[in-house]
Amino acid sequence: MRYALYFLAAAASAQPYGIVDPKDFPAAEFQERRAKVFDAIGKSLALIPGASAADSGHVFRQSNEFYYLTGIEAPHCYLLLDGRTRKTTVYLPHRDPARERQIGPLVSAEDAALIKEANGADEVFGVEALARHLAPVQIHHPAPALFVPFSPQEGASGSRDEMLRQLAEAASDPWDGRSSRNGHLLSLLRNRFPTYELRDLSPLLDPIRLIKSEREISMIRRGSQIAGLALIEAIRSTEPGVYEYQLDAVARYVYLLNGAKHEGYPSIIGGGTNAWYGHYFRNASTLKDGDLVLMDYAPDYRYYTSDVTRMWPVNGKYTPDQRALCAFILAYREALMKRIRPGVTPDQVLDGARQEMERFLKTLTFSKEIYRKGAEAALRFRGHLSHPVGMTVHDVGSYQRKEFAAGLVFSIDPMLWIPEENLYVRMEDVVAVTANGVENFTDFLPAQPDDIEKLMREAGVLQMRKPTHP
Repeated sequence: MRYALYFLAAAASAQPYGIVDPKDFPAAEFQERRAKVFDAIGKSLALIPGASAADSGHVFRQSNEFYYLTGIEAPHCYLLLDGRTRKTTVYLPHRDPARERQIGPLVSAEDAALIKEANGADEVFGVEALARHLAPVQIHHPAPALFVPFSPQEGASGSRDEMLRQLAEAASDPWDGRSSRNGHLLSLLRNRFPTYELRDLSPLLDPIRLIKSEREISMIRRGSQIAGLALIEAIRSTEPGVYEYQLDAVARYVYLLNGAKHEGYPSIIGGGTNAWYGHYFRNASTLKDGDLVLMDYAPDYRYYTSDVTRMWPVNGKYTPDQRALCAFILAYREALMKRIRPGVTPDQVLDGARQEMERFLKTLTFSKEIYRKGAEAALRFRGHLSHPVGMTVHDVGSYQRKEFAAGLVFSIDPMLWIPEENLYVRMEDVVAVTANGVENFTDFLPAQPDDIEKLMREAGVLQMRKPTHP
């Protein structure tokens, strides 16, 4: 009994897990984000669900939309934004002492004062109150529109494009066909509150998330630095006979060592022709002498990630053709980078870089004409200014037909293909548009062939801690 009383007293005094650290984002930032949503929905309502509890054996991670607007890390929560009063209400499950005896104190409806202080919410209730609060709004006709994210939730290692693909595969299976959590919520709302006009919040929230605040940029910058440190250690650890998955292990060690609990996306580590597959994930082959190895990997650092890729020779020495192809990619990266600034469009950047690279290409020597043709084809490809990066690796929003604006974060990914040899060469960095130009978060990461060869002469973690074999 004495032990039980001690535990209950300790639990009551402990700070519950799941409330955002104010050093990451203060309440004022969450209020500013929600104010933009209020402006977008007008006199309507918006309902944003949090993520469900994690499957057994997995660590819970909140959905991006819910975390972006509340900073709360607890399952089965909801956020209601009332555009008529601009009032924010958060709904959470109640405290479960038996559950907390296993996992420790978790933020709950009983922590209303802490939640209001952390994110500036007006009211906090238990989840059971949500239906009671939605029902009376329907009395007056027509009821205000109710905005709900129609797009699937983004969670751990999940971007919307991947989530949509998974849902399509499930829908194609006659023995599956499960809907997303957001899809299930929409079905419940239609059945329980049919007078509401349900509208899609995703197209309104995406542009808000596209432009990052200074604090968001600092998170992506740190995630990019950790990704770069992991790549450096992987480059050091590479030698013929190493498995692709062992470079994954090296990177994860660096992630955890530097405070990144999750991966931003599954690692892509492809030696030789495995690199040809853009999202190769098996990572099961051994690295071979004479091949290049591609590594595309970044951590999830406090709900923000990066997208960094490098390629290097497995044996530590570039062949003349490998050196020439990598020199082309590196020069293309610099040609793109120096043209990015506010007020310029992606097409203007691509057109200017292409003209510069057509002149540069004439200075390169290749042993095969197919390599030159691959480089020429790369200059016609329009996807080198690739995609937004933020809470997911393929973040929401679009900038392709707009002028660059300060606060936009995206990946620069010059690449080329040699289909005759299943050869794929690329280099990827994440940049932020600043008031005067651009910041490359991984400009410290070696990219020049000479610098990579020098780095590979250093011993890596795999050489210092040899794996055991059965």
